[in-house]
Amino acid sequence: MLDRLNEAMELVERNLADPGGTVDVAELARVTLTSEYHFRRLFSALAGIPLSAYVRRRRLTLAGAEVLEGRRGLLEIAVRYGYGSHEAFARAFRAMHGVGPAEARREGAPLSAQSRLSFRLVVEGSSSMRYRVVEKDAFSVVGRVARVPLVHEGMNPAIVSFVRGLPKETVQRIEALSDQEPRGTVNISVNLDESRVEGTELDYWLGAVTGAQAPADPDLDRLPVAAGTWAVFSGSGPFPETVQYLWRDVFTQWFPSNPYRSRPGPEMLAARVSADGTEAEAELWIPVERDPGRE
Repeated sequence: MLDRLNEAMELVERNLADPGGTVDVAELARVTLTSEYHFRRLFSALAGIPLSAYVRRRRLTLAGAEVLEGRRGLLEIAVRYGYGSHEAFARAFRAMHGVGPAEARREGAPLSAQSRLSFRLVVEGSSSMRYRVVEKDAFSVVGRVARVPLVHEGMNPAIVSFVRGLPKETVQRIEALSDQEPRGTVNISVNLDESRVEGTELDYWLGAVTGAQAPADPDLDRLPVAAGTWAVFSGSGPFPETVQYLWRDVFTQWFPSNPYRSRPGPEMLAARVSADGTEAEAELWIPVERDPGRE
């Protein structure tokens, strides 16, 4: 897979070097044996930046070098790198480099640069990914919800503050509503940005999974969830790294290797954390469907 990802990055560079060339995501997906949707998600998860942003920044890095070199006119450079007008090129150039192209050429201003990406494997341990596939009838998530930023590593301060602010009696009422898997109070993520870039926002629920027709509680929020298929992954180890790495590995390793794709729906985490807060046993539920393009 790493070889194919690096082949895709080489293809990006060849397309950018071709005057007026465009990056064909369908071709990148074909090279990596994934769908366009999964290639975009895989790239964002590994690179920490959406593919579109990476391509734009690489294009403007190459354009910046030509601006400073001074051999071509600014309009020629703009057209060469896919901009339809000098004005559009100047806006994009200023957004990345902090100065316009004419100013950069006159003053020899320092510019920003997006390095070429390459992917390599760093082996830190050896483990297998344990998972099962579950069909669930329609159900409800009942609990409390907050809008929070996505954090890739370490504790999420917004979630910690939200949970600590819930009265103990409220958390107990939520837990008492649990009547099916995943059991107990569950951490639930909904409405994530497709790029999954750190800092983008999501709806975080501290809730219980309960029957779709469970009695309403006017003091709690409710999220109806349609019937569907879920891939359930389990892991244990240091907290919170184990939980965050489990999430990462699902999207960067499991999906590219299995005939499934993610589908809209809540991503649910049931975690038992040790008394000292250093270890956790986690079960991660991801809504999935068969990928017809890989059958």
